[in-house]
Amino acid sequence: MPEGMETQEQTVLYTHPVISPYAGRRIHLIGIGGSGMRALGRMLLNLGASVSGSDASSGGAMERLVQQGAKVSIGQRAENIPDLCDTVVYSAAIHEKNPELLAARQRGIEVIKYSQMLGRLMSQRVGIAVAGTHGKSTTTAMVAYCLTAAGASPSYVVGATVEQLGGPSGVGKGEHFVAEACEFDRSFLNLCPHYAAILNIEEDHLDCYQDINAIIEAFRAFSARVDIGGAIIANGEDRNVAVAIRDAACEVQTFGLAEHCAWRGSDLAADRGRYSLAVNFEGGLFCRLSLLLPGLHNAYNALAATALLHHAGLEGPQIAECLGKFAGTKRRMTLKGQAAGITVIDDYAHHPTEIQVTLKALREFYQPRRLFCVFQPHQHSRTRFLLKDFARSFAAADQVIVPDIYFVRDSEMEKDCICSQDLVAQIRLNGGEAIYRKSFGEIAGHLREQLADGDLLVTMGAGNVWEIADETLCRIRADR
Repeated sequence: MPEGMETQEQTVLYTHPVISPYAGRRIHLIGIGGSGMRALGRMLLNLGASVSGSDASSGGAMERLVQQGAKVSIGQRAENIPDLCDTVVYSAAIHEKNPELLAARQRGIEVIKYSQMLGRLMSQRVGIAVAGTHGKSTTTAMVAYCLTAAGASPSYVVGATVEQLGGPSGVGKGEHFVAEACEFDRSFLNLCPHYAAILNIEEDHLDCYQDINAIIEAFRAFSARVDIGGAIIANGEDRNVAVAIRDAACEVQTFGLAEHCAWRGSDLAADRGRYSLAVNFEGGLFCRLSLLLPGLHNAYNALAATALLHHAGLEGPQIAECLGKFAGTKRRMTLKGQAAGITVIDDYAHHPTEIQVTLKALREFYQPRRLFCVFQPHQHSRTRFLLKDFARSFAAADQVIVPDIYFVRDSEMEKDCICSQDLVAQIRLNGGEAIYRKSFGEIAGHLREQLADGDLLVTMGAGNVWEIADETLCRIRADR
């Protein structure tokens, strides 16, 4: 998190099992290292399940799962599935020909997707789901943190680590279950929440959607799954969202800065990009927010979170106090360190809009002399479909360094259609300074020569680009 955004308050993570149908069940997770699957594993352990799992590589997060009682295998083989197993859960990243998946089906074990298990868990509580192309993790974390800090003891699954909550998931004794609702592979259509937020709708995941109209249609179907007695909190300034909620059977309340929004932000003021604003609802002042997180996009996230928290039973002043202490999630403008006057940040942004708003927020908060951005494109298909949008999104960076595209889910044919040099060329055509460096080592060496007092480095992407931030910071400290 950016310097000056720390909070000393640490909330309580409810780790004691609650009565559930999963106590004693034997569940195996294929792809347990993914952020959502890790969170699911923690939740199932807390619910008393016997959890095993596998992933392609090891990591600290999986070591913590082992410490909590999970049996984790590195590498995916049929024999990883225990002899006694009730259910196998697999993530969206797992291929249909995965050996464990094939073995589970051959053995007649129940096989379900991650999103299906999430839906089952949510059905036992009052579900609160956060959907949208951007901002899901932050807004979900805001809601989970505030409910926890207010003593409501929610259960939650966030697709990112929330240090103030002790991790990405928790099992509470309260009635609420808070979770991200991801549109990839139409996963969120396995959820039936009582309350839902739709933050925004843009083109993404075009490897599983034909076009923006298909994406809107999926969000429309998601809206139809919200309980008729519940409510949808919808971005009132997003035309695509307006189409998606048009036929919703439940109550719809909009949020935004426009006059017509039911939850309207006004009287905005910014201090180095950190916003304070009044929140108006039903013709009057509901509360005043002062946020630690920089960026106007986080003011919008906070508006949506405020509305959801109101429906969950919190009062305006209580929401304002809790949101004012929320310090963010891991890999969202995370401060890795500072040395020799150089600031090093890591961020998960992997879509053009996310890149644009994050770079703007970093400029406003840190006010660097120069801003260097190492961007690792995530998926060849996403890079190809959104190439021109990507090229325009780096305007706030002084230099962009691009390694090879992170290869995931795409076919070899898709891999042959585009490369990082194509993105570099497009950035240059848009007037930006960009270079391609194949390996992380080459990039770290380049940064070692270029970075100086007053500069800021941000590593961006959904892959393992954070390793460059760590390596660069170590080199700076060693040199100076």
